[in-house]
Amino acid sequence: MSARPDRHQESTLGENSLAVHGGNDAGEPGGPIRTPITMANSYALPDDPSGISWSGTDVPLYTRNSGVNQLGLQRKLAALEHAEDAVVLASGVAALHAVFFTLLRTGDHVVVADQGYEAVYKLFAELLPQKYGIEATFVDTSDLDAVRAAIRPETRLIHTEVVANPTTRVADVAALATIAHEAGALLSVDSTFTPPPLARPLDHGADLVVHSLTKYINGHGDAMGGSVAGSRELIQRIKAEAMVDVGGVISPFNAWLILRGSVTLPLRIRQHVATAAEVARFLEADPRVAFVAYPGLSSHPQHADAARLLPEGAGAMIAFAVDGDPDTQNRFVAALRLITSAVSLGHDESLIVHVGTGGPRVAFYPEPFRRLGHLRFSVGLEDAADLIADLAQALDATFGPR
Repeated sequence: MSARPDRHQESTLGENSLAVHGGNDAGEPGGPIRTPITMANSYALPDDPSGISWSGTDVPLYTRNSGVNQLGLQRKLAALEHAEDAVVLASGVAALHAVFFTLLRTGDHVVVADQGYEAVYKLFAELLPQKYGIEATFVDTSDLDAVRAAIRPETRLIHTEVVANPTTRVADVAALATIAHEAGALLSVDSTFTPPPLARPLDHGADLVVHSLTKYINGHGDAMGGSVAGSRELIQRIKAEAMVDVGGVISPFNAWLILRGSVTLPLRIRQHVATAAEVARFLEADPRVAFVAYPGLSSHPQHADAARLLPEGAGAMIAFAVDGDPDTQNRFVAALRLITSAVSLGHDESLIVHVGTGGPRVAFYPEPFRRLGHLRFSVGLEDAADLIADLAQALDATFGPR
């Protein structure tokens, strides 16, 4: 007898209980109480396989279609996002590409947030227009009038992030969903910076929500994956076209690691947010810091929107710069001892990287970002006092004591 909750029970569990039990397939008495890693690329067929769809994705058949670990992770993510279904893929970019590849055709038009992840910018500024004749208009998705003005008869999709990477601009998902649906378009939302319980875009009218599972949902910096959650009809299309027929699947091992990491997601995200708020206040108060962009600060231009749209907290990503040229920014980073200089985000350890002022998408950034570049700071799970002490000593090493 399986000890796991069924789908109905999972949908009624609280945040912490769902994170622990969701998607888990316990074995028979005497077996493992957690779904084990199933490192198989094929699964045994019944005696009469004539009724099987070789492209089916709902039962273990072939790991490009689905396997035990992928199915469990998909079930948990769907429950966490209040979605009918979810698909997991090899990376966050694979998940984003899967949405665009599945939904868009030659001649379609997309309205895209002008401040967002670099891969999305490149897809819509270069690759999709050049290869498939898909047109895109980049707009400030916090300016609803600008979004409405960008809509065309051939617009099929609006794509945004809840909190923009890297500028931390906040999007009103419900308002954007209304605009999209009135135009006969869909709304896809990248919520990597704001995983549940911080945001659930589907609850506010979005059609699809995308995550880089590599980040907060995994949370331990040891596995790569991506996901899309939404209605069963849309997710089945993505599974059929972008998973089965393109093949950007997640490995069973990574699916297992991410399922394991997600157990502590609600606990971790609360600690991330509480620490980030304290660290952001410290940075803002130091005159050697040129600017701080964090929606939880009252100085953020969208602080009131963030408080309304993200009542559980504004996330744990801070963009800031110290007062100086790129060499100064890099000296400051090199002086850090506890905070690690590395790309990515959402790990248990705090990560920081200096990003300069080059590249075409920088033209859309706020003036301080264009002038100084920025330090993208992913606040981890260390004690806030230790992070602040590390930042303070690095500021002293770079500029001299206050």
